Amino acid sequence: MTASKKHLEAVAKVDRLKKYSFEEAIKLLLEIKRAKFDETVEIAVRLGVDPRHADQMVRGAVSLPCGTGKTVRVAVFAKGDKVKEATDAGADAAGAEDLVERVQGGFLDFDKSVATPDMMGLVGKLGKILGPRGLMPNAKLGTVTFDVALAVKELKGGKIDFRVEKNGIVHAPMGKCSFAADKILQNVSAFLDQIQRLKPATSKGAYFKSIAMSTTMGPGIKIDPLLVKDLKAYLV
Repeated sequence: MTASKKHLEAVAKVDRLKKYSFEEAIKLLLEIKRAKFDETVEIAVRLGVDPRHADQMVRGAVSLPCGTGKTVRVAVFAKGDKVKEATDAGADAAGAEDLVERVQGGFLDFDKSVATPDMMGLVGKLGKILGPRGLMPNAKLGTVTFDVALAVKELKGGKIDFRVEKNGIVHAPMGKCSFAADKILQNVSAFLDQIQRLKPATSKGAYFKSIAMSTTMGPGIKIDPLLVKDLKAYLV
């Protein structure tokens, strides 16, 4: 497949041998965006861990201060007053046995799910449906909780979860090309700060081995991983 003229022009503006600062990379990303739709700004971080070992698995969640720019549909598995609490907080679907039955019947019009602890016995039956799609509530990610209102608001507001892949890379969205550069920087700072907090005690040597950012349709831009410490200034 032949690359388009616009793509080649974008690639030509990126110095493949250079490791940019975060500010330079984001400015360049926004300059060379080429798609007619609002592209997602993405980050890929290669960590100095071996995910084959359980004690080096990096997994967690973080609330991006400026959101993702994406509308997130949330389903909540709860009963009693918690159903109203969830819907009042903005949940797109909420219920107990009735919602479980809807999912078993093919309802999957949601991007994230939350469950109260007392519902996990029922929700567990949906493992084969929700698990492969990454929709299963998880206590470690804050989506198994009695505080359903907070969980819904966080997910709607830009909370993302992430997990290191078998090759040691973590991918995550950092916003949209329509965002101002400083908002993307704030999101990147919050994300990498959380990654740093989750550094396994058994991880030796450089933790942030390489970092690259790109837009949905654009080329990757390498960033100097030694500059992660300078992002503290953007934490909110």
